[in-house]
Amino acid sequence: MGVDYYNILKVSRGATEEELKRSYKKLAMKWHPDKNSVNKKEAEAKFKQISEAYDVLSDPQKRQIYDIYGEEGIKSAELSSPSGGAGAYRFNPRHAEDIFAEFFGGSDRKVYGDGVASQGGKKAPPVESKLACSLEELYNGSRRKMRISRLVPDEFGKPKTVDEILKIDIKPGWKKGTKITFPEKGNHEPGVTPADLIFVVDEKPHAVFKRDGNDLIVNQKISLLDALTGHTLNLTTLDGRTLTIPVTDIVKPGYQVVISNEGMPLSKEPSKKGKLIIKFDVKFPSRLTAEQKSDLRRALGGAEN
Repeated sequence: MGVDYYNILKVSRGATEEELKRSYKKLAMKWHPDKNSVNKKEAEAKFKQISEAYDVLSDPQKRQIYDIYGEEGIKSAELSSPSGGAGAYRFNPRHAEDIFAEFFGGSDRKVYGDGVASQGGKKAPPVESKLACSLEELYNGSRRKMRISRLVPDEFGKPKTVDEILKIDIKPGWKKGTKITFPEKGNHEPGVTPADLIFVVDEKPHAVFKRDGNDLIVNQKISLLDALTGHTLNLTTLDGRTLTIPVTDIVKPGYQVVISNEGMPLSKEPSKKGKLIIKFDVKFPSRLTAEQKSDLRRALGGAEN
């Protein structure tokens, strides 16, 4: 049979004219290119399919031929036209907007919400929500799925609650305050263009790392003995690697170890990273015995300079 127009419109083969209209309205609003700016090519193809299916099934002559002979039959049959004469059926993609206009008004109207077209007017103020992200997510990138509920008018104009899953691709290197906007995903009120939903990135505190711009800072506690004699640090990075960092210098107040390209990715150039900065907190003993003091004087007596 080729293309299944009934399946495209999601109706049974015995669907009434009202059922065809109701299903067309719902699907046309979902796939109208004005509502799918991100996947416009896919939307245009779906919108054309839906319009072609409705054009055939809503016409008794075309539907009868299609039911008997399928897609090949309808596209090779001689069909009468309102202006007289006859010709094989060919759906012109430009007619998709004409069909849409019959239901929702002129083609100059931009589609909003789920089942309504608006002539402009005022727009509801944007709605902002925090998007709390771990430092691992902001380092590696991730995908979040957010479930939202909002009010939209049904095909008869009555408000109904719909649930939707929004997908947010968190890019490596995004910072606190980064905004992700979903146009017109707020509640739809009569005469008002729906609000934009805006998610604002917030950073969760991390147990080991602290972020400073594109740099990562680690505060490392170290004993006085290790500060004087040397120490090797093993640090697990935000992407699961283990860094082995030998500290051979004497750790004095304010001493830091700086490692290039081990900080946060740069959002505009993720292959480059900031610095990893390790700061040290030397733990002094709370008390020493007389013998220990004597040993220290003997060992360090000539090391003041």
